[in-house]
Amino acid sequence: MLNFSEASERNKRPICQHLIPYFTDEMRILEIGSGSGQHALYIADQLPLVFWQPSEQPQYVEALALNLEQYAPQNIAPPIPLDVREEWPERTFNAIFSANTLHIMSWSCVQAFFAGAGRSLAPSGYLIVYGPFRYQNTFTSMSNQAFDQMLKARDPNSGIRDFEAINALANEAGFMLVADYEMPANNQLIIWQYTEQD
Repeated sequence: MLNFSEASERNKRPICQHLIPYFTDEMRILEIGSGSGQHALYIADQLPLVFWQPSEQPQYVEALALNLEQYAPQNIAPPIPLDVREEWPERTFNAIFSANTLHIMSWSCVQAFFAGAGRSLAPSGYLIVYGPFRYQNTFTSMSNQAFDQMLKARDPNSGIRDFEAINALANEAGFMLVADYEMPANNQLIIWQYTEQD
């Protein structure tokens, strides 16, 4: 598998267990930043009635497509190129899922992520993000603090995000917080629901 991720292999099962109550039959899921496709492959296999739309930045779509062609079940669509700063699909998905992306993006891209999600979800749709976060300006572990320093050394525009800041962005885009689950390895799974009416 191209771009295989050990982290995705470890976290795909606990993530899926938390998603089961939200991903009901025949929902359309858009994944932002699908990477190797490991989350798509596992979750779509476990939930065969959902329709999973992977996406990646244009330069990574080819490798993702090769992985999906080799391993994908029937309920995964071919990946689409998606830059969060550009055009998003309009009102076609029941949920948007993204894992380990917000701390890699610049803050302007994080802002674009929430704005785009607000345009792309159907009414009452879910926005679900997985990854490390800070709470009240405090890291949840020393390892997350070290990870944040490593990220900023590589790219000063990246870094572990403050929950309060991203929740404010979510609220501005029409989302209400539904759940914030503590996950293994000092990560969180945060779920919002789209509440604004067109």
